[in-house]
Amino acid sequence: MSPAAHGSKQFLPVKDLCGGQLCPFPEWAGSVPCTAPADPRKEMRTYIPHAFTQEELSRFFHECDHIPVINNRKETAIREMTIPVFFRPLYSSGIRTNEARLLPRENADLERGALDIQYPKGHDQHYIVLHDSMLEIMRRYDTAIGEIVPGREYFFPSIRNSHFNRGWVAKNFNLLWRGVNASHATAYEFRHHYAVENINRWVGRGFEFHDRLVFPSKSMGHTTVESTKYYYSIVPGLSEIIKEQTQAGSEWMMPEVPADEEA
Repeated sequence: MSPAAHGSKQFLPVKDLCGGQLCPFPEWAGSVPCTAPADPRKEMRTYIPHAFTQEELSRFFHECDHIPVINNRKETAIREMTIPVFFRPLYSSGIRTNEARLLPRENADLERGALDIQYPKGHDQHYIVLHDSMLEIMRRYDTAIGEIVPGREYFFPSIRNSHFNRGWVAKNFNLLWRGVNASHATAYEFRHHYAVENINRWVGRGFEFHDRLVFPSKSMGHTTVESTKYYYSIVPGLSEIIKEQTQAGSEWMMPEVPADEEA
C-alpha cells in the first residue's frame, strides 16, 4: 500500500506499520538463560490501561498525519513534522515515552534499524529493533528535521535543540486523541497495548511459559521478568490459558504497577 501523503512529506498510516500489526517480540531476545520467577504478590487491581480499538488507533494516527499548518514559524514546522513520527514507535515497538523523548540522535542506528536505549531509570541497556516500515518513516524524518535543526543532540528535537518534556507529549496526545475519540487514554498506554497484543499471539500455539516470558522482558527493557508479569492480567482469559498450558495451579493476579513501569 502506498504511503499516506502528509503535506510535502509522506508517512505510513498505522495500518501499514509492521504489515498492519505490531512488531512482534524479537526471538533473539530470549537467548539469555532465565530462572523461572516467583509468583507476583496478590494485590487488588489498581490500574486498568485503556484497551485500544483499531478504529480508535486509525482515527488518532490520521489526525497525527493531518495537522493543519497555521503559520510558517519554525516551532510549528517542527511540531507538524515530529508528531506523525513520535507516537508511532510507542505504538509499534512498545518504547517508553521518556525513552523516545530523550533518545540521542547518535543512539538511533538507521542503517541497521535499531534504537540503543540507555536512559537510566533502573533498566538495563536494551535495543529496540524497528520494523522496516517504521525504519523508513524515521529515515525520512531524520533527513527532514535535520534541515530545520542541524547538528541536533536528540532524535526528536525541540526548537531550542533540546528534548521535549512530558507536558509536550501529554498536551499533543490529548489534543489529537480527544479530537476524534470519546474514550480516555494516554500515550504511555501504547506500551501496554504492544505487550498485550504480542502476548495474545501465544494463544493456541503452545508454549513454555517462562521461556516465552523472557522475550517481552528483554524487548521492553525490564530489569526482571517479574516486571513483565504485570501485563498478564490485562489479557482477557490469559490466566486460564496459562494454567492450562503450563499445568500451573497458582492464581495469577495483577500486582501493583511495578516501579519500572511508572510513566
